[in-house]
Amino acid sequence: MSGCASYAPLPLDSGSGLASAAQLTAPMVDMPASMSSTHRFDPSDGLDVTEVAMLAVANSPQLKLKRDELGISRAQAFAAGLLPDPSVSFSNDFPKESGNGLTSAFSLGLSEDITALLTRSSRKAAARSQADQVNLELLWAEWQTVAQARLLFDQVLTLRAQHAQLETEQAALGSVEHDIGAALSSGNLTYDSASVGLNAGADVRKRLTDGAVALHQAESDLHMLLGLAPTAPLDLVGAPYQVEPTPEQVQQALLDLPRRRPDLLALQAGYQSQEARLRGAVLAQFPALNIGVSTARDTTPVYTNGYNIGITLPLFDRNRGHIAIEQATRQQLKDDYEARVLTTRSDMQRLLADLASMQQRRNALSTHARQLDEARQSAEHAWQAGLLDWPTYLSVRGNALSADLDLLDLQQQQATQAIALEALLGNTDLVMPHPNPAKTFAP
Repeated sequence: MSGCASYAPLPLDSGSGLASAAQLTAPMVDMPASMSSTHRFDPSDGLDVTEVAMLAVANSPQLKLKRDELGISRAQAFAAGLLPDPSVSFSNDFPKESGNGLTSAFSLGLSEDITALLTRSSRKAAARSQADQVNLELLWAEWQTVAQARLLFDQVLTLRAQHAQLETEQAALGSVEHDIGAALSSGNLTYDSASVGLNAGADVRKRLTDGAVALHQAESDLHMLLGLAPTAPLDLVGAPYQVEPTPEQVQQALLDLPRRRPDLLALQAGYQSQEARLRGAVLAQFPALNIGVSTARDTTPVYTNGYNIGITLPLFDRNRGHIAIEQATRQQLKDDYEARVLTTRSDMQRLLADLASMQQRRNALSTHARQLDEARQSAEHAWQAGLLDWPTYLSVRGNALSADLDLLDLQQQQATQAIALEALLGNTDLVMPHPNPAKTFAP
């Protein structure tokens, strides 16, 4: 009885999330050594990009589900290694008629499923590889969570900067819109002539609304990633994450890609698990064998000892269907792995080319935006001095605003591509497990 499991209830949580980022924790024992030793974790003074990544790894609800899956896989690996319990049978017979020398009869037997013992090693190997696969998939999910946290941090800061710039522009256009409205009311200006001024203010308000919706979505995604309540404040501080993988880093990563990417290693472990399942299915095609011993007494009474052997005749099934399924599944996993490697190599080359193109575009756009900012300042002075008409003034402001917003968008897109490329490269603060060379799959 002392070895029996006991039951304990596990009440459901309200699922409301934490009300403040100060309540979040990032246990240092669970953090990579490079991250915990070089960065002081203190959410009370705001969250920088590293703290956001650490909190995401520790508190992401989706990662908690992945860790639960790992617990299930480990339990399944434990169950696969357990020996089958032997079977005990007992029967007792009583004679209907009494007579001299008659007594009750009994039979006592003990048997064991030998086939289950023969396939135990294959089941254990499959379960261990399955647990390794889930563990590597968890690590890959953590990599992706770090990348997503960095992207959302950058996205929220960019959208907030755009929102602040649009609010400044809206305030600057307030006096112009007031003058246009007064001129329309007094009849000194027609609506045809005022359309440029009216559209300028409407365009800024539309951009403000669209930007606010995008900002709400980004902040909501970051709340979810950190396990925060929807109304919890997000005090983000510091600069966004900056990374610029070089072509040399990309080429080096391509050489040892199957040995460092957790998702590829997970597919390798899944393939090894399927290999073990196929071997188990081949072993299971042999006749199922059950062996036991027994002792009995009849009513005379005569005592006997004996044994029993049960065997399945392999005439029709012979486990052929199961073997065919496992073979087809193995082929599918092989093709899936090869397709993932090919796709990854193509994505890395594409992202590297995209980053080069974006950098060229960013250099040109930075120069263009700086020139338009100078033109806006000159137009502002001329407008205040009464030397510039308001349609030209609004046109210059509108062009400068569009260039500034486009530059912010391009910077955010470039950061997105760079972080995605870094994740594909395998450059991360998270510790990478060393795969077992004997289990490495290289088709």
